[in-house]
Amino acid sequence: MSSLTGLAQCEDLRVTLIQTATHWHDPVRNRDMFDNWFRHVPQKSQLVVLPEMFSTGFTMASSQVAEPMDGPTVEWMCARAAELNKVVCGSVVIEEDGAFYNRFLWVTPAGVEGIYDKRHRFRMAGEHQYYSAGAQRLVVELKGWRLCPLVCYDLRFPVWLRNRGDYDVLLCVANWPSVREVAWRALIQARAVENLAYMVAVNAVGTDGNDVRYSGGSAVFGPGGEVLVDCGRVEHLTSCTLKAGDLAAFRDGFPAWQDADEFQLK
Repeated sequence: MSSLTGLAQCEDLRVTLIQTATHWHDPVRNRDMFDNWFRHVPQKSQLVVLPEMFSTGFTMASSQVAEPMDGPTVEWMCARAAELNKVVCGSVVIEEDGAFYNRFLWVTPAGVEGIYDKRHRFRMAGEHQYYSAGAQRLVVELKGWRLCPLVCYDLRFPVWLRNRGDYDVLLCVANWPSVREVAWRALIQARAVENLAYMVAVNAVGTDGNDVRYSGGSAVFGPGGEVLVDCGRVEHLTSCTLKAGDLAAFRDGFPAWQDADEFQLK
């Protein structure tokens, strides 16, 4: 693992989480709903995080709901990021070159500046049959912070998410069902601890068009596993400040990264 030092000089990062139910296969209604949420985003927040497949719900009807990268939902994200003067992110069903992707979009006021296609597709729902897998991990930068996005089921694969000295925050967007909420909580906390990083995780609530129930549990964990934010089970918008000095001090005082095993992914 490369060095996990040098963050102390960065300014703190203010992040807003939006935990909400979504309207099944109704992008227009979902965009309008998030517009209402955006009215409550604090001015000082620099990053707004939406759930997985926030415009449609977690659906296997990829050919029916997919949009192109120049479609209305991506256009909406770009417009809102510019209006808010903040980064807006979340995942959307995207069609590109005849394939469908569960695609995380990192949208700055200047436009789309990062994409991550979900690597691990949820086999138990048949996601691997309707979506193509991503091939590359993404690390984006904001105010000197390095953030590594993941989408829902990716959370179960620590090798893929292993901190190689290249990120400070894991950023998870999800539609994680309530039947496995114990695993959700354990995994988002564990990923923070083992990677000496903040974990920002946004899940949905409500019941979708397949009668699958989601119980939220969106949260922010610190590198020692401490709970900084817990959104509970209801629709909720909350913000949290990630402190660069605290993360740098924790890594300096507990440098477990120096003892990590060396390996390479093929």
